[in-house]
Amino acid sequence: MREDFAEFVVARQSQWLRTAHLLSGDRQFAEDIVQQSLEKLYVVWPKVVGVGAPDAYVRKMILNVYLSETRRAWRRRERTSEDVAPAVVQPGSAPLDDRIDLVRALGALPRRQRAALILRFAEDLSVAETAAVMGCAEGTVKAHTAAGIKALRRSMDLHCVGVTE
Repeated sequence: MREDFAEFVVARQSQWLRTAHLLSGDRQFAEDIVQQSLEKLYVVWPKVVGVGAPDAYVRKMILNVYLSETRRAWRRRERTSEDVAPAVVQPGSAPLDDRIDLVRALGALPRRQRAALILRFAEDLSVAETAAVMGCAEGTVKAHTAAGIKALRRSMDLHCVGVTE
């Protein structure tokens, strides 16, 4: 059963690290988030596999560890470099500077707005799936998403076509 755990982790670790980095805005903090989540997952692995949907379980663990760690007073005072790892941002049509600006703008959002946007658009979860991960109502996810998009538009001075609030 532990071999299954190792295979599961190897197959998905880079995705989890990307999600944690988008949430935290810091590569080392993201690695800590994933590590803490995997430590907790290892303990309950037989139960998680028995119930099914381990991906959803890990996503929720990552979000919970992130939210828990950012509540700590010493974490709020700690300042890290503004180094943004370009590997976290998927290659696309936007120039690298725009993608880095987007990651920084995401980092300036309140934690739950950032989480809603990342789960909805980077993880491609539905409103219902995002609500389940965040442990809130679907309306709350919609409100956080709309407020987050509005704040991103304002901070980046973007006029996104096809994105509704």
